[in-house]
Amino acid sequence: MAEKKNILVTGGRGQLGLSLRKIAAEYPQYTFLFTDLPEGDITDKTAIEQLTEEGLIDIIINCAAYTAVDRAESDEVTARKINALGSAVLAGIARKKGIKLVHISTDYVFPGTGNAPLKETDIPAPESTYGRTKLEGEKAVEAAECEAAIIRTGWLYSEFGSNFVKTMLRVGKEQGKLNVVYDQTGTPTYATDLARAIMTLVQNEVKGFDIYHYADEGAVSWYDFAKSIFDIYGMNVAVNAIQTKDYPCAAARPAYSVLSKEKIKATGVCVPYWRDSLKQCLQILKISDK
Repeated sequence: MAEKKNILVTGGRGQLGLSLRKIAAEYPQYTFLFTDLPEGDITDKTAIEQLTEEGLIDIIINCAAYTAVDRAESDEVTARKINALGSAVLAGIARKKGIKLVHISTDYVFPGTGNAPLKETDIPAPESTYGRTKLEGEKAVEAAECEAAIIRTGWLYSEFGSNFVKTMLRVGKEQGKLNVVYDQTGTPTYATDLARAIMTLVQNEVKGFDIYHYADEGAVSWYDFAKSIFDIYGMNVAVNAIQTKDYPCAAARPAYSVLSKEKIKATGVCVPYWRDSLKQCLQILKISDK
């Protein structure tokens, strides 16, 4: 019987970290160590060194990130510290100790000015502080020359934490009507699906450094996503379609950020249709609401 491998998950109390925790029992060949602030501060080299020493870690899955997109515009120092410098700390330790790193990045590294699914070879050109600091994190991982897989994703939601699906349900119940932009297109990604994609890459022991894109299958606007949430949940909410210019935000959002999944599919990763996964999540949320 093969010896169990140990996985350190940073950002363990975020929605992706909690989604990995949810499915951990499906992977008995791995022992998971879930960490978060303060003990798992990825910007603290000493703390991470201790975690990787004590647990004899084989793999790090970095789910830790500064994801407050609008707040990052006025808090660039903190966003850079976590998204760029924290990534550099993890990558440096991974290189030093021969640990495989799986690093989560974002569709916001792209400007979103095209109209074709974004490939890993497309040139990043972020238009927000969040996107820039996440791209700096990617570059730090690559520069460390550790064994690493970077996975860019977008429009992440789950039954955990704060996200678009839970916000829509809350505002819908409170107000009965709301405005949602229709001129931004992407793909809703259920965090449980991303967690399984990560674990497929881990199981396949993909070697070297590479970048992959993962989101659920299909493409949709935020307006249509909101309509689907209420339709599937069975909530009568009036959703008004508006343009991005009518919903001013501190940070620029990509107008089109659909990700091509062809490369990651070739590794054996399954990509469910976004609406099917949304039904699963909403079923869980409906049960928890009772």
